[in-house]
Amino acid sequence: MVTAIETVEQLEAIYGQPGEAATIKVAYRITPAYRALIESSPFAILATCGEEGLDCSPRGDLPGFVRVQDDLTLILPDRRGNNRIDSLRNLIRDPRAALLFLIPGSGTTVRVNGRALVSADPELLASFGVEGKTPRSVIVMTVQEIYFQCARAIIRSHLWDPSRHVDLKSLPTPGEILAEMSKDRVGGEEYDKAWLERARQTMW
Repeated sequence: MVTAIETVEQLEAIYGQPGEAATIKVAYRITPAYRALIESSPFAILATCGEEGLDCSPRGDLPGFVRVQDDLTLILPDRRGNNRIDSLRNLIRDPRAALLFLIPGSGTTVRVNGRALVSADPELLASFGVEGKTPRSVIVMTVQEIYFQCARAIIRSHLWDPSRHVDLKSLPTPGEILAEMSKDRVGGEEYDKAWLERARQTMW
């Protein structure tokens, strides 16, 4: 049987207190340095919470796809996806949100916590247009705290090391997963074959 740590005091007795560098890095607005990191990132993970529980969703686009509107505001487009709208549904009910930015080749990540809303303002949507296509909504996040995370996790995982990349042939494909889950009703080899062209036509 696993013994749980049940109090914050027990936890702090194990870990002690964070060093100065771990606390002084926290800002309550987007500083010039944090802006530079965000604008270099083509990939972020959006965390939200709602009645159904927690959700963590990948978001990716060209570097700078998350717009720094001002030193307290981030705006990100909701590009085409699977239409589950888990994150958006959560934000409508509970505005708390977090973003984790990754930058290819860099061990430094950026963590942002705040509150967000979902907007379908036509002018705002148009400002995020790509190839004549606009997102159906955007997420407007008010920053409450922002800080960088040290590189240990990236270094330990060898995330950016091509020699450590997994052989894709060793992994189940989306088509195989769908076929397994649906007892071959959907998915399969044809799904995988059609994916690249389908993605190209529906990227934006």
